Amino acid sequence: MKVCMIVADGFEEMEAMSSFSVMTRGGLDVDLYGLNGAEALSKHGVKVCGLKPFALFKDEDYSALVLPGGPHYAALESSEAVQSLIKDFLAKGKKVAAICASPTILGHMGLLKGKNYTCYTSMNEDFGGTYKEDYAVTDGQIITGKGPAAAIDFGLEIVKQLKGEAAAKEAKEGMYYR
Repeated sequence: MKVCMIVADGFEEMEAMSSFSVMTRGGLDVDLYGLNGAEALSKHGVKVCGLKPFALFKDEDYSALVLPGGPHYAALESSEAVQSLIKDFLAKGKKVAAICASPTILGHMGLLKGKNYTCYTSMNEDFGGTYKEDYAVTDGQIITGKGPAAAIDFGLEIVKQLKGEAAAKEAKEGMYYR
């Protein structure tokens, strides 16, 4: 199964890289896209190169879209192409996963109405759903994560939702995670 993740300058590296690592350990093929090209600078100044430019995005039968958090969420939210992609994934029955600040994108789009969700506590608004304090929450096609400390649980939840409980357990045990 394939997953696409989109980052832009200001992405939270722990959320992107930890969940990327967990997903690949869980047997998922993850492609990293740069919203503004083949490079992105993280929130803490780490330059990531070799990204697939989002302008060249083609639906390669991805099963899920992952949006890490960090200040870059504002760039993702203001991108009509990203919002269109979110709607397209959901319309096709695919998963959309967002962590930390990025669930607010879904909330502002009205996609969290009537849903259980989590996000970075200070980013929570009245999105019309039920906010949970859990590290990772799945409700239907939407997977949300709380913040940097939740990145491993968030990645494991994505693996669980796409490949099953056994694959998530194997990935977890492979990291000596308790």
